[in-house]
Amino acid sequence: MNITLNGNRVEIEKPVTLMELLELKGIEVEKIIVEYNYDILMRDDWKITALKENDNIEVLRFVGGG
Repeated sequence: MNITLNGNRVEIEKPVTLMELLELKGIEVEKIIVEYNYDILMRDDWKITALKENDNIEVLRFVGGG
């Protein structure tokens, strides 16, 4: 299955949830939001959202600074 993650095509060998994908990619989930197919997805839905062929996922990180 192929998806787009942060603008890059990624091949996934088996079906996974969004949360599983984040864990597989080593993404720390504490300070991020996820845009799933152009909509912001609530954190509670990450564990139940099964990824499908051609899904588009953008991971946005919060950063501080001044």
